[in-house]
Amino acid sequence: MDFAFSDEQKQLRDGTIRFAREALNADLLERDRDQVFSRELWRECARIGIQGLPVPEDYGGTGLDALSCAIVLEALGYGCRDGGLVFSLSAHLLACVVPIWRHGSDEQKQRWLPPLCDGTLVGAHAITEADSGSDTFAMRTRARRDGDGWLITGSKTFISNGPVADLAVVFAVTDADKGYHGGVTAFIVERGMPGFGCGQKFEKMGLRTSPVGELVFDELFVPDSAVLGQVGGGSAVFATAMDWERCLLVAGHVGIMERLLETSVAYARSRRQFGQPIGKFQAVAHRVADMKVQLEAARLLTYRAAWRLQNLRNASLDAAIAKLAVSESLLKTALDTVHLHGGNGFMVEYEVERALRDAVGSTIYSGTSEMQRSIIARWLGL
Repeated sequence: MDFAFSDEQKQLRDGTIRFAREALNADLLERDRDQVFSRELWRECARIGIQGLPVPEDYGGTGLDALSCAIVLEALGYGCRDGGLVFSLSAHLLACVVPIWRHGSDEQKQRWLPPLCDGTLVGAHAITEADSGSDTFAMRTRARRDGDGWLITGSKTFISNGPVADLAVVFAVTDADKGYHGGVTAFIVERGMPGFGCGQKFEKMGLRTSPVGELVFDELFVPDSAVLGQVGGGSAVFATAMDWERCLLVAGHVGIMERLLETSVAYARSRRQFGQPIGKFQAVAHRVADMKVQLEAARLLTYRAAWRLQNLRNASLDAAIAKLAVSESLLKTALDTVHLHGGNGFMVEYEVERALRDAVGSTIYSGTSEMQRSIIARWLGL
């Protein structure tokens, strides 16, 4: 595996950073405070191809390989200080767009991928329920046969982009006797269909510009053409979403870690106590040195996971390792940055407290750290 950037990848990285800094950071303190999701910024990101990075150009995408996607998302996390926007973009791309690209019929891809890639539509991935987060076997949403289609009844919760989503990949039990493997089906569902509604919108600790809420289905009729993949094949669709999400969502985390490291170094050089910069104190210098080690390790794990996602039949183990290690490194880096800034780090205007609030969620969404450890243990035969 050679992770030296090609000329094209260098241009992608530099261009994404420049775009993010110039276009995505205005009025961020206010947007975070008011929990504002910006459709205007969403469309701006689509203008440079973020929402369709790996999708073939024939379907409106950019056509990048997985490693190049990771490089772009890392650059986005580095240049864009709006962690909620980066998260919403990643959730849309990796858990909605990618499953449709990988499992959809040609008709579904022709219909849905262009507007998902060009910023017209916002996508969501709806599997989590009140009683089935990590325990997907406890799913209660049901889809039963009705003529030439299905009636879906149930609800989903903690759905990223849910309150603003125009399209959702929704999972429902279609054969309870078969359980999760063979008994769950994925459906493509449009906002505005009779029986499809939004429930509560939640307030969150962090990622406040990324809306999250409930989706409710009351005898929602969808035709057979709404089935994504095969009837009973929902587990395969979900596995694809999780592999891509866990491998590439953390690329944005790497970019955030690099930005926090640079912020910490600059502060340690400029802040003076007892007649010298605080970076001259070993306790501070060692904390910053650890940030650098964590950053480089996280970057290598992310790039390897992305490469293996593209080149191996199964990257689930690599995805779990990257998700676990990078998310926990991000959380530690963000906490260390606040500590290093002292009282200033606790203040909103310095913007590092927001990075910490955003980072807490990274060890929960896309499968908790505990779930990633369990996945790794199973791969080891335990």
